[in-house]
Amino acid sequence: MTGLSIEATLELWVSSLRDVKTRMRPLFTQERIAVSAGQFLDGLLGDERRKTGWMRAEAAGDAGPWRQQAILGRGQWDADALRDIVRDYALETLADPGAVLVLDETGFLKQGKASCGVGRQYTGSAGKITNCQIGVFASYVSRHGHAFIDRALYLPKAWTDDAARMARSHVPDNTDFATKPALALAMIERAIATNVPFSWVAADSVYGVGDIEMALKRAAKGYVLGVNANHPFRAWGKPLAVAGTAKDIAESLPEDAWQRLSAGEGTKGARLHDWVYLDLADLDADDFDATFPGIWTRGLLIRRNIADGDLAFFSTWCPAGTSIETLVTVEGHRWAIEDSFESAKNELGLDHNETRSWHGWHRHVSLVMLAFAMMAAIRHHANVAPPPKTMWTSRRSTGN
Repeated sequence: MTGLSIEATLELWVSSLRDVKTRMRPLFTQERIAVSAGQFLDGLLGDERRKTGWMRAEAAGDAGPWRQQAILGRGQWDADALRDIVRDYALETLADPGAVLVLDETGFLKQGKASCGVGRQYTGSAGKITNCQIGVFASYVSRHGHAFIDRALYLPKAWTDDAARMARSHVPDNTDFATKPALALAMIERAIATNVPFSWVAADSVYGVGDIEMALKRAAKGYVLGVNANHPFRAWGKPLAVAGTAKDIAESLPEDAWQRLSAGEGTKGARLHDWVYLDLADLDADDFDATFPGIWTRGLLIRRNIADGDLAFFSTWCPAGTSIETLVTVEGHRWAIEDSFESAKNELGLDHNETRSWHGWHRHVSLVMLAFAMMAAIRHHANVAPPPKTMWTSRRSTGN
């Protein structure tokens, strides 16, 4: 944070924390509960490595963790209302028409069988099948920064098929099994319904085909969605005849078809890969029952790792004439949600939730999302360059 002085940054921190506490105050019917929720937020933002109930209670000056635990358990308040507050708050700083909505999941390692949604399932967080919960998230990524704006707890069929188990974890009665893509689609639909400004969606192969593609086409949103190597592609109405699996198409390309491009800056500099983009078909909006005019292009984007030649494949949808550089940049925005997961877990206790219930998970995660959005807003404002000095301000500062 280099745009503001230390004093100004501290003032920004204090005013931002006061602001977010004020925004969530209407969620609570009693002042003492609101105060405890504010202290919970203080604990998430504190220096303690583990954001446990005891740690947060000690920071709040409480004799034990009961008040902190009550925020997640016994208290009566709506975590989805807080989710909406987080979204609106984040957009005040980060909103941009060209933003990318990035969808991904992360694991929450757990012991036992009681925590809502827990089970033996694969998580990229551990790189293996293990006992965990899975949360699906939507991150809003723009030139101003990035923050989570939506989340959902994935419930395996072993949970949704067991009514008694669902009841013990206080899962709402109308909750049925939903795949991870279905949870992500609901987030996209919420973002569109609430007029969240974005032009693109990026996600890995878990979310790359099906209803998400059609919903984005009809909403005039571009996408770069991961697909498996055996996903079929076919060109029509194009000079280059392409047909086959993504892997077969990639292997048939001449070496001079590849371009070395950066997907954005990483911790070690530009994230360079070799890329190919093939536009496969142009479609008029009328062809897919859309209500807007224009020609859009369906394509295949292929990424090749420079070091080992490993390939990744992406189904794309974009306005006709969109450049490969733009599509590569959109795909590169996926790093932001990975960075967000790491930061939120290491610094804000995203995976330190000690509750076992449905509402406990959503409340804890939503409070962490609020803390993360606050940090994103502070980072943006602190990095804004100060206005250039005028002749008048220069003279005042020198006493002339």
